[in-house]
Amino acid sequence: MSAIPSRWHGRTLAPGNPNRLGAHVVDGGVQFSVWAERADKVELCLFDEATFQETARLALPGLDDGIWHGFLEGAEAGLVYGYRVHGRRDPGSGRVPNPTKVLLDPWAREVARLPVWDNALQDADPRDSVPYASLGRVVAPLPPLEEPRPRTPRGRTILYEAHAKGLTQLHPKIPEELRGTWAGLAHPAVLNHLRNLGVTAVELLPVQAHADDRFLTEKGLVNYWGYSTLAYFAPHPAWASRSGQEVSEFRAMVEAYHRAGLEVILDVVYNHTCEGNQDGPHLSWRGFGAWYRMNEDDSGHYQDFTGCGNSLDMRRPIALRLVIESLRYWATEMGVDGFRFDLASVLGRTDPDFDPTAPFFQALAKDPLLSRVKLIAEPWDASWEGYRLGAYPRGWSEWNDRFRDGMRRFWRGEGGQSAEFVHRMDGSPDIFPLKGPKASINFVACHDGFTLHDLLSYGTKHNEDNLEGNRDGADHNESWNNGAEGESDDPAVRQQRVLLTRALLGTVLLSRGIPMLLGGDELGRTQRGNNNAYCQDNELTWVDWSGSEDDPTLPVFVRRLSAFRREHLNIEMPVRGFRSDGVSGTSDGAIGLSWGDEAIGLFNPCDHAVSFHLPAALRARFWAFELSSAAPDLAASPEPVTDFDVAARSFALLRAR
Repeated sequence: MSAIPSRWHGRTLAPGNPNRLGAHVVDGGVQFSVWAERADKVELCLFDEATFQETARLALPGLDDGIWHGFLEGAEAGLVYGYRVHGRRDPGSGRVPNPTKVLLDPWAREVARLPVWDNALQDADPRDSVPYASLGRVVAPLPPLEEPRPRTPRGRTILYEAHAKGLTQLHPKIPEELRGTWAGLAHPAVLNHLRNLGVTAVELLPVQAHADDRFLTEKGLVNYWGYSTLAYFAPHPAWASRSGQEVSEFRAMVEAYHRAGLEVILDVVYNHTCEGNQDGPHLSWRGFGAWYRMNEDDSGHYQDFTGCGNSLDMRRPIALRLVIESLRYWATEMGVDGFRFDLASVLGRTDPDFDPTAPFFQALAKDPLLSRVKLIAEPWDASWEGYRLGAYPRGWSEWNDRFRDGMRRFWRGEGGQSAEFVHRMDGSPDIFPLKGPKASINFVACHDGFTLHDLLSYGTKHNEDNLEGNRDGADHNESWNNGAEGESDDPAVRQQRVLLTRALLGTVLLSRGIPMLLGGDELGRTQRGNNNAYCQDNELTWVDWSGSEDDPTLPVFVRRLSAFRREHLNIEMPVRGFRSDGVSGTSDGAIGLSWGDEAIGLFNPCDHAVSFHLPAALRARFWAFELSSAAPDLAASPEPVTDFDVAARSFALLRAR
């Protein structure tokens, strides 16, 4: 230990409270409690706040049902801490305590230091890990939330998927010291933009503290997306404008969104941790006990349904408790309004196949708070039988990749897509026959893949910047470069991309279900053909707020679409399809849709204009032109419409007068 004088050196802890895991400020001191299955001893390690040198080791005196606990009198918020675990090793069951490794509390509310990669973090290395270990920080209790939640109904929700740092890093109206931070995310310039677009909720890529993978740092790259969780209760420390203010600054951001009438949805990664496979570093969970799914051959190897080396064993009560308590913390004390679960099929695996009645789903359904927040699944994982679109419980919404792929094919002009188009626009009743359209999250672009601009500008991926020889990322994208790979000076190519951009955005915002936009698509954001930019924390992934050179009014177009959806679409009514000649049904080309008796959409993916004739059943109503994606500046007209010409690669909207 360090020679730095410490008021805690030689102190003895009193027994604490085993019922509340983590480090909590209470009257007179701090209560520490941590689960360490079958440990012989657990030491609380305290550190100098400035140098991170270890200044004291204090044995936790209490033990109840695998939970070690102690009370440190006189301690306060700001104290930096970690743990050492002593005990018998049983690698076949996943129990590998190693007292030379300082461990981060799995319930830590703030991370004072992210891990520094070194072999000393490895179990086989005999050196002490203190200089490199990740450490927690005790956080003061939070005051009650002040702002009421918007509680937007699912059927009125429009999601905007964004990266907390990338959305603000280049914003010219945000002070430089706030760019890329929680405070920057709450800046009025961002809030006003989102409100003007008509979205109702921001869905943030992982905000929980994460570790940059060692193989990335050795290449000079980072885990920008954050799907490598280090602490399930702590906001990522690098995105706070001031060190030690992560919790208060994040919470203030959520309150600002609520004041603006916007909800905050978190993308959460409970399927695996940043510790990798059985040969990975001792950062936290691995040193406390058996957290991960193990192969049944007693080899000590992990089952891996995630492609990331490990899978949290949600059959174990402690893992389920961690996840539920983490979710409750973010939903109550931090005020967030819902969660999108990365690789959610892992959370529903039992022995070992997916089960929609798995303990995780039952725990959420029984929880009086979590059963009422928005729950969104990425309905697949990285192993067999992991693709479970449509199989999640009632009340859940699911990312619908069949909507994504079907709409891409339709607007590429592929034949035989009209019936698929109607199904997806109708909320995918073939996929969600019992749950209804609110179960479908409809999108054509998301963080994982091409941006919308790149979807229409690149025929193949260009991921060379990731330093993996362009082998990473999906090869099948349903993309279309419109005749030129990458940026083009050809006016015809550029204009066709503009038309298709509007068409795809319109398809999302006019669909039954829950629309989701990828942040920056309304500004023409490009990643220069990189469809797997998870490791790029630079201008390649940051939103360029200068907007689209070819279509600078695209945000206004999005606003008009979201307003049309809000004011004129009866999203509770099934849509009806009709051919361009006015006959009910579908064809291999242009298709019309009616939303009850309120609105009509005429969609033309062909490379030539199509004249639409309204069906006889609709001619009894008075229909007026509202909007054309081919001419978005064209004013709405009060004149009655029975026939209408729709330009190539575009759609038009009519509404009842």
